[in-house]
Amino acid sequence: MPRFDNVRSVPFSADEMFALVADVERYPEFVPLCESLVVHTREQREDGTGFVTATMGIGYKAIREKFTTNVTLDPLGRSIVVRHKSAGVPWQIARWIDASVINAGDGWHEHPTQALLDCYTIRHHLGSLAGKHIAIVGDIKHSRVARSDVKAFAALGAEITFVAPQTLLPPSLEGWPVKVSHDLDAVLPTVDVCYLLRMQRERMTEALVPSLREYHTYYGLDGVRADRMPKGSIIMHPGPMNRGVEITAEVAGRDNSVIIEQVANGVAVRMAVLFLLLGSGVDVIGGHS
Repeated sequence: MPRFDNVRSVPFSADEMFALVADVERYPEFVPLCESLVVHTREQREDGTGFVTATMGIGYKAIREKFTTNVTLDPLGRSIVVRHKSAGVPWQIARWIDASVINAGDGWHEHPTQALLDCYTIRHHLGSLAGKHIAIVGDIKHSRVARSDVKAFAALGAEITFVAPQTLLPPSLEGWPVKVSHDLDAVLPTVDVCYLLRMQRERMTEALVPSLREYHTYYGLDGVRADRMPKGSIIMHPGPMNRGVEITAEVAGRDNSVIIEQVANGVAVRMAVLFLLLGSGVDVIGGHS
């Protein structure tokens, strides 16, 4: 059984994956009813719902479960979607069982399907990521989205700038294909994409900024700052948004904000991933099955 997780590479080109997503509405005609298991360890927000919707959208049955050991997992589904607070859990589960494993977010580590949907959204609006300047702004230190996005954006030829106070950056950026700035106002006039991240206070064990008000003053995207962005640029956010902190409500509702579109594309991309693993007849590790 093929796997799709954060420790294995899928040998498909970006064009092939985007084409798969573009044709996603045709999948239910070809996919027989079977089961996919959605696994998580606590109450989840957008991803649990997104994967359940995607599973049903391609004609599969979704089961939500919490888990304790691999004994309860293997008999229950052909695909297991894992979201866990600890890094590496999807990789460990993939070693235990034969079902396909999809990483829906593991700790601070990775969030692969978010990166796929972000690439798809940018490509839809800008035509390509090659040569585009993407500013990722906010709590990068605690963000699994940032880690996956950097890999995907760089692989598709984008130029990436991290914009954050020093306390919200990873301890080391050695080997990361990014530039770093602490001045959002200086970066905005050159961006094609302003990608905002929320302050993940639940993952912080110390005060990393003086206050949310001060953070918003220096790093929040308000109307004045958004007006400095070039024509044709877009605003993105993985959600959930903290309105009034990293973004104002007015900016979130602007025509060049594609945040709601990201949510819709998330379902389509996750349908594509599930179809690729369960209904396409393709072994994503070894080629065609």
